[in-house]
Amino acid sequence: MSTNTPSAPRPSVIQLAIKEKAALYAAYIPLFADGGIFIPTTRDYRLGDDVYVLLSLPDDPQRYPVAGKVAWVSPARAAGNRTQGVGIRFPSDEKSRLLKIKIEEILGSHLASDRPTQTI
Repeated sequence: MSTNTPSAPRPSVIQLAIKEKAALYAAYIPLFADGGIFIPTTRDYRLGDDVYVLLSLPDDPQRYPVAGKVAWVSPARAAGNRTQGVGIRFPSDEKSRLLKIKIEEILGSHLASDRPTQTI
């Protein structure tokens, strides 16, 4: 007897290549305990959606796979001319912890800056 339950939609895959430190600073979300990243996109997402991100960092040939979740959405025509896109929260696992450390090492003193970012 087969059950005909619909399977959960597969997470979308987004490739995000960040080429310079300023762009990483603008996209990184230190507010999330496990880290996170802002991804500019015109695609419609909902809070809690699963997103698989292949993240490339400045001066680093490696791509970092992250199975994250949408933690906030900046809609089109958002207030303050914010870029349309989604904030992805990294999962609380060892790979994400190491990625967060790597990003924060790259950013170094930029993290203490009061320059505006694309994030909260």
